[in-house]
Amino acid sequence: MSKSKNNPISGIQYFLAGFPLILKKGIRTYVFIPLFINISLFIAAIYFGSLYFNDFIAYLLPESSEDSWLSWFSWLTDMIRGLLWSIFALLALTITFFTFSVLANIVASPFNALLAEAVEFYLRGEIYQAPGGIGHILKTIAPMILAEINKLFYFAKWAIPILILFLIPGLQIAAPVIWMLFGAWMMSLQYLDFPMGNHELLFQQQRQYHAKKRYISLGFGGAVMFATMTPFFNFIVMPIAVAGATKLWAEQMINVTD
Repeated sequence: MSKSKNNPISGIQYFLAGFPLILKKGIRTYVFIPLFINISLFIAAIYFGSLYFNDFIAYLLPESSEDSWLSWFSWLTDMIRGLLWSIFALLALTITFFTFSVLANIVASPFNALLAEAVEFYLRGEIYQAPGGIGHILKTIAPMILAEINKLFYFAKWAIPILILFLIPGLQIAAPVIWMLFGAWMMSLQYLDFPMGNHELLFQQQRQYHAKKRYISLGFGGAVMFATMTPFFNFIVMPIAVAGATKLWAEQMINVTD
């Protein structure tokens, strides 16, 4: 892609370019391991949650014997049980949908840094060897989690004033647009942090790079945000976004301040 194309369309193209990259030999490992960990965590959470919920329903609607006067209302209790289980399933899907990306970014942060590094080596035509194996991953966990927390504070600092706009008459019309632009900006900061972090750029320095390529960053982040809101596809958005962000960094931003 041309280095002069600083526009949202180019940002979308970089996100889409991440999908074929994660399928390359030598890169797939850093995709499947965190994906497996996250899916396993959610399966375990839903399984144990369903057990506790079943106990709650049993306490709330105890089974009645045929001789009990409650047997006359068995059809009603069965209907209520079905309704409660439907609500549980809906809540489980909703929680999974809205929290998967957050948990995935925290759990997979060390792997995402390695994924970004592997993609950057591939783009340079070099073979990547992970430094230090599992020991290197463990050593990077604390800094990565701290970086995620730092981004959460940055998000809260801007999200709260924007959310207040929804309550102010007259500004309510503009609030959804501002919120979507902010969401796209945050997604771009989130995923470009991995290749930039590999080059030891601090969060404040990273934002300066984004400011130089604001429109392509917003296009990329917007594409990620839309994909994240797509059910089931959002499970694989993270590695695609990391790979696409690395390609964007390598081709558009790495020398942007020179």
